[in-house]
Amino acid sequence: MDLQTFKHKVLPVQGRLFRLARLFLRNREEAEDTLQEVLMRLWTKRQHLDTYHSVEALAVQMTKNLCLDKLKSQANRTRDDEADLSGVRADGVSPYDQTELSDSTALIRRIVETLPETQKLILHLRDVEEYTFEEIEEVTGLTVNNIRVILSRARQRVRDSYLKTINYEAGF
Repeated sequence: MDLQTFKHKVLPVQGRLFRLARLFLRNREEAEDTLQEVLMRLWTKRQHLDTYHSVEALAVQMTKNLCLDKLKSQANRTRDDEADLSGVRADGVSPYDQTELSDSTALIRRIVETLPETQKLILHLRDVEEYTFEEIEEVTGLTVNNIRVILSRARQRVRDSYLKTINYEAGF
């Protein structure tokens, strides 16, 4: 694989890879380092990338595995629990609404963090990255039916936990 083909196949997915790494590592710098390492590994394997059915699926799998390795090896990692709402703020939104949005976002992130790794990965790939079920099947090795079940259970768990917390805070 030459440089132009590499740029065409690998570089367009680096945004997705970064967001996936950020999901797992919860730290921008660590996610950037992980993305760079994945891109370097792909570059060193560029002569063999043509043998893979989907280079994107390989890159996602490499990113996930590298993130999990980093999480296992880090005893004291810094967490970035603050919601980045800089792109969400709009003109005319009251400070109260901004605070509500920030609190809801932080709550949903905490709930998603409690999900099992498989549910978290599939939920992220489907709802954030908007992968198709077939693409998720390539990345995870699970069948489409299993992916649908896992995704449904993950969404239900997030929904139930969110409503339970909101209702508890409201005093219902």
